[in-house]
Amino acid sequence: MMTATTSVLTIRCDQVAPAGWDQYLAGWGYDGFHLHSEWANIFRIAFRHQPWFLWAEQEGRIVGVLPLMHIHGPLFGSFLASQPYLNTGGVLANHSAVATKLVDRAVRLAEHLDVKHLELRQEQRIEHPALNSTNTEKVHMRMTLPSSVDALWNGLKSKLRSQVRKPLSDESMTVEFGRMEQLDSFYDIFCCNMRDLGTPPFSRELFRQMLVGFGERAEICTVLKDGKPVASGFLLHGPEVTLIPSASSLREYNHTACNMLMYWHCLKRSVELGQKAFDFGRSSHDSGTYKFKQQWGAEEYPAVWQYCLRRGAVGDVRPSSGKYDRMIAIWQKLPVWVTRLIGPEIVRGIP
Repeated sequence: MMTATTSVLTIRCDQVAPAGWDQYLAGWGYDGFHLHSEWANIFRIAFRHQPWFLWAEQEGRIVGVLPLMHIHGPLFGSFLASQPYLNTGGVLANHSAVATKLVDRAVRLAEHLDVKHLELRQEQRIEHPALNSTNTEKVHMRMTLPSSVDALWNGLKSKLRSQVRKPLSDESMTVEFGRMEQLDSFYDIFCCNMRDLGTPPFSRELFRQMLVGFGERAEICTVLKDGKPVASGFLLHGPEVTLIPSASSLREYNHTACNMLMYWHCLKRSVELGQKAFDFGRSSHDSGTYKFKQQWGAEEYPAVWQYCLRRGAVGDVRPSSGKYDRMIAIWQKLPVWVTRLIGPEIVRGIP
């Protein structure tokens, strides 16, 4: 363990979460949910990366935290990120002075591990001289939920209600919620969709570990057409907010509006569970996914990703940079079984 002390404030750094870590985060609600120690265990097992926990103590109490994951892959090198593979993360601290000290310690850890950069997936900017680059090209899309399913339905615009009525009235289409028993069908659809997008898929183990780590808070919603799974979404029910980290449908069934049916049932489920909001994830402003989420009633919230760049550029491992357009086009032509075989080892190094 490495320790740095300033008067009454002590900054600690270890590869194991301290006692009281998750209890401290519980006070932060949904913001804290993304930093819980379950995520470190999930990423360590699914991706074979090393977690680091940074926390501040004052008078024997935790007053700030910053979880980091040391990501290392054969293609893009090594990075420190909080939280990788998630849309949000970064520092949570009682005071700005505590946040500054935690970033100080994270920068020193980045130097010690000799990573290319440190990435903090903030929702609010932290002023710190070492954070020398910022990416705000994406926004979070979240929808405030009403207290009843009737109010949810009546709150939809008439055009959207008609799009949902079509699959609702189709007797050949059914919807099921489940957990491990639906993992294989979810992953089959997910891999097909990722191949069509030109993106390597995460491993099946990632989603299995999420089901194990979050227990009843994690579930899968699947739409079936004549008994065949055609759309599936992975749900995480956090404190007052439901998150959908992955949702996919088979393109040849787009005409059935199976995707609309899936999202309706996911929103309905969240209302029935008493959730206050639904997190659709990140999107580029005015993109197709942005407009899709907006039509349901989602509003945008800032995503402020800050970096301490040590080598290279932020966009080096981002598909949107344009550097990988040819690779994406080639990937889209591969058989799905090939992408399932080689994709997870590639994507584990792309946070």
